[in-house]
Amino acid sequence: MGILNTVNQLLNLAAPAFAVAVLVPVFARLMLAGKGGGPVFWAQFAINFSACLAVLLAGLWFWGQDGKMGTYLAMVLVCASSQWAMQRAWKV
Repeated sequence: MGILNTVNQLLNLAAPAFAVAVLVPVFARLMLAGKGGGPVFWAQFAINFSACLAVLLAGLWFWGQDGKMGTYLAMVLVCASSQWAMQRAWKV
C-alpha cells in the first residue's frame, strides 16, 4: 500500500469522528440556547474528536476491521456523554 493510499485510509477512518465532533456541539448550542456554560466551540470539538477517534481506534482493535455499527454506536454515546459533561447538563 502506497503513502497516498495509507493517508486516504486514515482520513476515511477519522471522517465519522470529525463529523460527529462538529455536529454535536452545534446542536448542543441550539438545544441548550441561553443556558451558557461549557468551553468554547473549538475546545468542545477537540475533546469530542479525541474521544470519538479513541472509540473508533478501540473498535478497530477489538473487531479487527473498521465500520462496525457497534463502534459507531459507542462513538455517538461517548461523544454525547462528553458533551453532556462539558455543558454541565446535570446542573440544568
